[in-house]
Amino acid sequence: MLSWWNNLIRAVTTVIQGLLVTLRVWKSTYDPNRKTFTEHFEYPELPAQVAPRYRGFHRFDVTTCIGCDQCAKACPVDCIYIGKERVENGKGFKLTHFTIDYTKCMFCALCVEPCPVDCIFMGGTLDLSSYSRDGALVDFSRLPIDVAWGRATLNPTAVAESKAVLRPVHGGPAEQAG
Repeated sequence: MLSWWNNLIRAVTTVIQGLLVTLRVWKSTYDPNRKTFTEHFEYPELPAQVAPRYRGFHRFDVTTCIGCDQCAKACPVDCIYIGKERVENGKGFKLTHFTIDYTKCMFCALCVEPCPVDCIFMGGTLDLSSYSRDGALVDFSRLPIDVAWGRATLNPTAVAESKAVLRPVHGGPAEQAG
């Protein structure tokens, strides 16, 4: 019975020692003037600051893509879907769609390196909120050029509006040649 009381006292003192360490650290790091994340960054209205090499949602230049499928082949999770058709009276391909499924994408940037014309690269956008999984499927060939190319922010509103478009905004360099 005496060992049971010793174990109980040891357990209680150990918990109290742990709580004292936690209290001491909290007291040394507490800053009453510290702002919350949303006060500091004003997140929904202004984009949050990201590191220079941050791997956010992709930026894709539809005008220079040659439809080589190298990015789709390099993707380890197969989240890039490229639709293309051969150009009549010319050589090369015309993109019918270039879709990235962001429910699968792990933002590894392995799709960026093999691109021979540097038309896909990682962007600085960190939020693509939507109410359904359909909002995570982004067809860059149907987005306006400014949004797809990264001059404007890739946002849920632009993605939702692009799903109503029936044909691609731009067919790439093969369309201009013919």
